[in-house]
Amino acid sequence: MYALRLSARELHSLSASEIEEKTFEGVKRMLRRSTAVAESRSWANSLPVLADDLIRAGLDQIEVLIEYSIPGNSERADAVLAGTHPSTGKDSFLVVELKQWREARLLPDHPGKVDVTGVPGRKRDHPGPQVEGYCGHMREKLACLHEDSEALRGVLYLHNALREQVEDLYKNADQRYGMVFSSSERNQFTSYLRSRFTPASGAASADRLLGSMVRPTRSTTQLSARQIARRSQFNLLREQEEAYLLALRTAEEARADDHKRIVVVTGGPGSGKSAVAVELLGAFMRGGYNVRHATGSSAFTETLRSVVAGGPEQKGLRDVFGYFSGYTTARRNDVDVLICDEAHRLREKSDSWTTRKNLRSDRPQIEELVNAARVPVFLLDDHQVIRPTEIGSFEEIQRYAKQRGIEVRHVQLNGLFRSGGSVAYDAWVKGVLRMVEAEPFVWEDDGAFSLRLADSPSEMEQCLRELTERKRSARLTAGYCWSWTQPGDDGLLPSDVRIGDWSMPWNNKQDKAFGGAPPRALWATDPRGLDQVGCIYTAQGFEYDWAGIILGPDLKFHEGVLTTDNRKNKDRNLPQRLPAEESDTYIRNIYKVLLTRAMEGAIVYAVDPGLQKHLTGLVPSLRNAPVHVPVRSQG
Repeated sequence: MYALRLSARELHSLSASEIEEKTFEGVKRMLRRSTAVAESRSWANSLPVLADDLIRAGLDQIEVLIEYSIPGNSERADAVLAGTHPSTGKDSFLVVELKQWREARLLPDHPGKVDVTGVPGRKRDHPGPQVEGYCGHMREKLACLHEDSEALRGVLYLHNALREQVEDLYKNADQRYGMVFSSSERNQFTSYLRSRFTPASGAASADRLLGSMVRPTRSTTQLSARQIARRSQFNLLREQEEAYLLALRTAEEARADDHKRIVVVTGGPGSGKSAVAVELLGAFMRGGYNVRHATGSSAFTETLRSVVAGGPEQKGLRDVFGYFSGYTTARRNDVDVLICDEAHRLREKSDSWTTRKNLRSDRPQIEELVNAARVPVFLLDDHQVIRPTEIGSFEEIQRYAKQRGIEVRHVQLNGLFRSGGSVAYDAWVKGVLRMVEAEPFVWEDDGAFSLRLADSPSEMEQCLRELTERKRSARLTAGYCWSWTQPGDDGLLPSDVRIGDWSMPWNNKQDKAFGGAPPRALWATDPRGLDQVGCIYTAQGFEYDWAGIILGPDLKFHEGVLTTDNRKNKDRNLPQRLPAEESDTYIRNIYKVLLTRAMEGAIVYAVDPGLQKHLTGLVPSLRNAPVHVPVRSQG
């Protein structure tokens, strides 16, 4: 995706205001919302300079993709140039990050940040690693870039600054994917452009880039522990890199002065929290730290133990993955670093209904975890708390740390790496669930993500099964609105989820396979999981290519208002005695989680007739608009 595509000559023929207006409209179509004034102004100030340089270089037929969306996430490059390489005769692409800054310097105490003179707030992300990250993601995701190491390069162009005013940004700059140019080197920049492109038209090259097969995004559950321990597995971008560097620096400081500190990384669904967790786990292993990984989800932890550390040669690594409740008896600073992923699932206490009476304690679970590690790292989403006993929020961690006099360091992740990186879909989900003030909008596929409305659960199931035949992973989930009965003597799971003449069993509750169904922990990753309906507890923390979501009768639409009805919910963790306002928040959070598990597309169906009718005006019908599965490489 991109906001605007045109040749260098066409770009040069536009006035600054025309460039701003056309780019603004293009970005608005992509995001389904307007952009900030400062960003809009930057197009008028920077893009004409780039156009001038291309003309001066004799490259007026080069194709320019403005606000190019990096495949698989929500990041956008200012411009990507497409054309033919003068030495190889093959496609050549250049990512250009444009900055209006006049003066900037590194901030030694804030890795990945720079101090920019004349900019509100001054502290900004270092654009060099940003460009490198864009290039890394493109090389990883796009098949057209896999075989040719010369095809892609990246530059940072500070067109308003003299070199001496931004000298810091040249330090350790990657000469392939983060080369720096300032206004002092405008002639060198045009020479560099000529070294990357011939004067020939770049239209065909741009077509090949935009039409390239896209490699599926790797999940954390597809990696082995040895892969994680051996080398980096993900290209981290912007705030992800900031969080990673902050946690590393905090651990180094804590090891040096033996002073406890807390790191909190917050972000929405698919913002890259688990990728940061995996990168940190590997880095701390390689650095000789005593590191552990914990979650509050049996499905997530057991999948990590089974898939990530499941090989015979990796059994010793299984103990790295544990639970929040596993630190009740830990001594102070038993581990150097404790990575608490999905930390929104922190409970008030580690005790559960299965805890023996003589072992029960009133000690808060957060206290146990903070006590156990010199540096606990909490990764969480405040809007994924789904039951009253869960207290994992940034505010709660801050409150506890303040009481204990412990420093908290925080990074907010704003990127989107799920849902194909579609910012529009993220906004649609929040709008349709009335989690924001903005009204829900009519969905149109944006090239990154597809959304359809099924007329029935059977139509949804049929489509999901067809998608698996096309090498896509797919799962069907529902709100917890049907009873969950025990298996009978026939050795099969009962078909508890019944809607009209369609039925399907809930996922297997057991820790071992039963009746052809995988263990509950492997429902999201075992292909047999498509034969059962997943619930919030087996889906949270996981992702798959396509998601089918049944909106249960606890979600209703009447006279223009979306409401929740906890009386229709069968989850004992959401008791009927809960105040309506409280249960309302949990139910909306649950559906937000279920609606944001997919990487490529989602199919929805609502049991409530009013809500189903409402959705017909917002979502294309599966019957009238069959899903389009984009071509992708399987490598």
